[in-house]
Amino acid sequence: MTKINPIQLQIHLKGMNYPASKEELVQYAKENGADENVCSALEQLPDEEYETPADVSKAVGKVE
Repeated sequence: MTKINPIQLQIHLKGMNYPASKEELVQYAKENGADENVCSALEQLPDEEYETPADVSKAVGKVE
């Protein structure tokens, strides 16, 4: 898998209301024009609630 740029990830999640589930993150990113790499990374996250954008970035870093 291609490494995800954390800045690009957060651009696609800008304005997201937290806490958010994995499904909410994927849907929001898709609605904001995220490419297949970003969506794929989000879809691989553990199925849990994410409290902050930093939590999402940290979790994405673990699945890459």
